[in-house]
Formats: sequence, structure tokens, C-alpha cells
Amino acid sequence: MSIRIGILGYGNLSRGIENAIRQNPDEELVAVFTRRDPSALKVQTEGVTVDHVDHVKDYIGKIDVLMICGGSATDLPKQTPEYAKYFNVIDSFDTHAKVPEHFANVDRAAKEGGKLAMISCGWDPGMFSLQRIIAESVLPEGKHYTFWGKGVSQGHSDAARRVNGVKDARSYTLPVESAMDMVRHGEQPVFTAREMHKREVFVVLEEGADAAAVEHAIKTMPDYYADYDVTVHFISEEEMKRDHAELPHGGFVMRSGVTGENGKHHEFIEYKLNLDSNPEFTGSVLAAYARAVDRMAQKGETGCITVFDVAPKYLSPKSEEEQRHTLL
Repeated sequence: MSIRIGILGYGNLSRGIENAIRQNPDEELVAVFTRRDPSALKVQTEGVTVDHVDHVKDYIGKIDVLMICGGSATDLPKQTPEYAKYFNVIDSFDTHAKVPEHFANVDRAAKEGGKLAMISCGWDPGMFSLQRIIAESVLPEGKHYTFWGKGVSQGHSDAARRVNGVKDARSYTLPVESAMDMVRHGEQPVFTAREMHKREVFVVLEEGADAAAVEHAIKTMPDYYADYDVTVHFISEEEMKRDHAELPHGGFVMRSGVTGENGKHHEFIEYKLNLDSNPEFTGSVLAAYARAVDRMAQKGETGCITVFDVAPKYLSPKSEEEQRHTLL
């Protein structure tokens, strides 16, 4: 029997999940929920129900895993705890500094409802998190570094779009190349956030908006922009559509460490992602973890989990015997 998936919200990430589900024969998209008029929303998959978000609870027992695809700034802190009371859920909450608070809220709600909830699933947090914990465990004497980009950050773009006066925005994260070179050459510097990354934001203003006020609001936004060198460009809608329609991203997780007596030998681990489509890749990660959530929920697990709690065997559609034969 297929794993029945619901998607809450329908934007770039949701379309990425929808495409990923079609690549997983053991998963089925059952319904998409929207705050908009359902009759005005056309999804890509034939036969999928589109319903208003107010009717989500009508699908209790009809959905195995609900994918919650709101923004991390304001949507997910409210939506994930609310729906974790009624469904097994996954979100891609990516405000790193607020993960412990979000985990606690979701854990409480999921346990109240007897459901399993997974937060912060994607590639960072998510796959990069796994690389960090593995590399740190293998090389305990050392430092780890995460560099993002160059690419469009969906979370940062969403945060910029919520600033008063902004009609549309794209936020690019750019790694500082000289900082990456230092790590690769065996140094273990202590960087500030500003020394590792830059932010570049392209903004389409609402008519009559104050450009200076918008720029100030973006550059001083805590958790997203305040700790970085930020360049804001004001462009037309036509330029946005022409030059910034794609959503590439990627990044690097590095661990510089030592082994042997007195740290004689330098060891270096580097994991890299180079993505043509951030939302499609993130959707693919979420589709794999939906399988894990469903399997773990069937075993009776409840509460909140992260990628750290999921055994790799639960991600694969292959049997455990086949996994050992073909992948170990």
C-alpha cells in the first residue's frame, strides 16, 4: 500500500515535493491544502484533491504524512505544532538559532496527539547536519565549517518578501572564497558569520515604497541578515522574471582535524552539494524522509524527531537485505 501524502501550502517547495513523489512508486499524493481559493489552484498531478486549509482535519485517517511547506519566519512555528496533534508531519524549518524552541513546541504537540513529527528536514538543516555530526564524531580534535552558496536561499528570500514595501525578493548567499581556502589548507580559523558569507538581495518594490526604509529593514533583520555584509539591489519585475527565475543553491561541509600522536597528521573531510534546483532537491529529501516517518510511526514512535533520530535504512524503498547487498 502506498504512503499517502498531503501537502500544506503550494509554492516552490511543494512543487518540488510533488515531483519527487512521482519518482517514488511507494508514495502517493492525496491532497494539497491552500489558504487561497482551491478552485483557482492547479496542481501538476492528475486526480489530486485541492482543498482549503480550513478543511485539513477532514482528512484525519486519510493521510499518512502531512508535509508542511510554510515559511520558517512566521508559518512553521504556528503550523507544525498545530497539525502535529492530528497527523504525522514533516517540515523544513531552517532558522538554526530557533530549532531548540521549535523542537520543544512540536514535541509537546505531537506527544499530545500520539503522532510523530519531523522538523528541520532538507539539506541544511538536514543532510548537512548529518555530515557535521559524523565528521565531528570521527575527527573529535578539529573544527567544522559550513559554507552555503552561491545560490538562492528560499528562507531568506521569504523573510525579505515579508518586509513592508517589498513586492518580490530573491536573496543570494555567497561563500567567501578566501575563507574556504584557509580551511582547505589545514588552518582552523575562528570566523564570524560576516567573514564566511555575504548576502545579495534583489528587490522589487511596491509602488510608492520607501527604498531606504526597505533596505534598512532587510539589513538589520535578526537571524537572517544582521550579521552579514548585505548588498540590496532594486530592480523591476521584468528583470526579476528574466534574471532570477531559477532557484539554484549548494554548499560545503568541511571538517579540518588531526589524528595520531600529538596530532601529527592532518585529516580533512569535505562534503559538497551543487544544486540546479533548491526546492526540487529539498522536495526529494522530504519525500525520502516521509517514508522514514511513516515506518517509524507504524512502530509506535511519537513526539518530535530530526534527521539525527532516523536510521538510514528507513529512507530506502529497498529491503534491508537488498540494502546490505547493494549499498553496504
